[in-house]
Amino acid sequence: MDAAFLAQEGPSTHMHIGGIAMFTGAPPALEEFLAHIRSRLHLVPRYRQKLAVPPLETGRPLWIDDPSFNLEYHVRHAALPVGRAGTGEVALLDLTARIFSQPLDRTKPLWELWLVEGLDDDGFAMISKTHHALVDGISGVDLTTVLFDLSADGPPEGLAPPGPWVPLPEPSAAALAAAGIAGSVRTAVGGATHAVGAVAHPGGLLGRARAVAQGVGEVAWAGLNPPPATPFNVPPGGHRRVRVVRTRLEELKAVKEAFGGTVNDVVLAVVAGALRYFLEERGQHTDGVVLRACVPVSVRTEDARGALGNHLTQILAPLPVGIEEPVERLRYLTGAMRDLKASRQALGAKAIAAAQDFASPTILAQASRLNFSDRFYNLLVTNVPGPQFPLYVLGRRLDAMFPVAFLAGDRALAVAIMSYDGGMNFGLIGDYDALPDLDVVAEGIEGSLAELTVAAARMRDAARRTGPRTVRRRGAKPASGRAATG
Repeated sequence: MDAAFLAQEGPSTHMHIGGIAMFTGAPPALEEFLAHIRSRLHLVPRYRQKLAVPPLETGRPLWIDDPSFNLEYHVRHAALPVGRAGTGEVALLDLTARIFSQPLDRTKPLWELWLVEGLDDDGFAMISKTHHALVDGISGVDLTTVLFDLSADGPPEGLAPPGPWVPLPEPSAAALAAAGIAGSVRTAVGGATHAVGAVAHPGGLLGRARAVAQGVGEVAWAGLNPPPATPFNVPPGGHRRVRVVRTRLEELKAVKEAFGGTVNDVVLAVVAGALRYFLEERGQHTDGVVLRACVPVSVRTEDARGALGNHLTQILAPLPVGIEEPVERLRYLTGAMRDLKASRQALGAKAIAAAQDFASPTILAQASRLNFSDRFYNLLVTNVPGPQFPLYVLGRRLDAMFPVAFLAGDRALAVAIMSYDGGMNFGLIGDYDALPDLDVVAEGIEGSLAELTVAAARMRDAARRTGPRTVRRRGAKPASGRAATG
């Protein structure tokens, strides 16, 4: 999967992800900030590693220590222009868009971290940018928090590095070729070992084979039945726009409690409502339209939590933008997601991704592009759970965190959501030319959630007024001339 993310990358499809972290308080000095990061780098060893490609594509790219690693290259320092009150965040989003418009240098470790001064009210921000091959969204939260503390007082004891970092020597071309071949052999042996275990339990093998075949069939059906075209289903250019929306987790939970389902169902219903609003503002027909979102699902096990690399699969969720009534839209999504979880679609998507383990790098590149084909879905919508307690960097409290996803295939829009300390924040990334009206999507998210919140409040008020529901025997008459409650 990591290699697939590398193969997918092109001049206009930058496969890095990241986020914006906003803090209160005066920004730390750059040297203090660098020293803080240097003290934690041993916890994320791959951040000192770079890519090495075996000669003649004898294997996938490998991670090796970068003997010329320079922390000052990866950590950048910037200040926002001084302007009117309230313009600092706008400038921050514009800077983020410019940063995400530039690909990462593959000759160096694939990450950047920006310390940005000049936010309103003496605040500052961090902009993180990491290649998707380095880390996925779920474990990315764990890796990012190595820079954070649980208290303003600082880190716990024993977090300091064990000693100075000494890189391993760069391998020769012959060693790279041998390592690439060995990696392919290990993958094949792993598959063979699994097959031997399956033969010992043929009943389980047969059941899993049926499940995988059914799941692959569901994914193939999605490819043969592409979703409707939209103004944001165009090849992206190389430049980006970024917008953010603040909401509260308690708002989404209140909607969930009123109408059922999960918080993620509410998130998808909010996105569907926002896209309906956007399409109508563009003068597009929406009646009966159902778009399709790619929703990444982490398959990382608890014992692998915190490990480097990607453990992802995906499901294709419907977005019923053609349903005008917000609660009906949510109920449609709740039922659809319940059916998807009971289906084999995610297993099928994982099987297709796993099939790439046996592919040569050239075939792998083609297969990764197939995975991002515009025939499968309209946009990426990813919801990452974050910590529900405050975090600190060098004694400064983290106020808000906004995730930023990537654009791939014929898609000019992606939506990422992350919860943190009671907040539920949306990060939108769009192509600069295709979506000059990205603000309309942000307005749609705010309006869509407001509609559901009002509907949930009305339901709660109605429940309080009517009190407990009563059950009346069939054929019995109400005690008064008014209609019976039950």
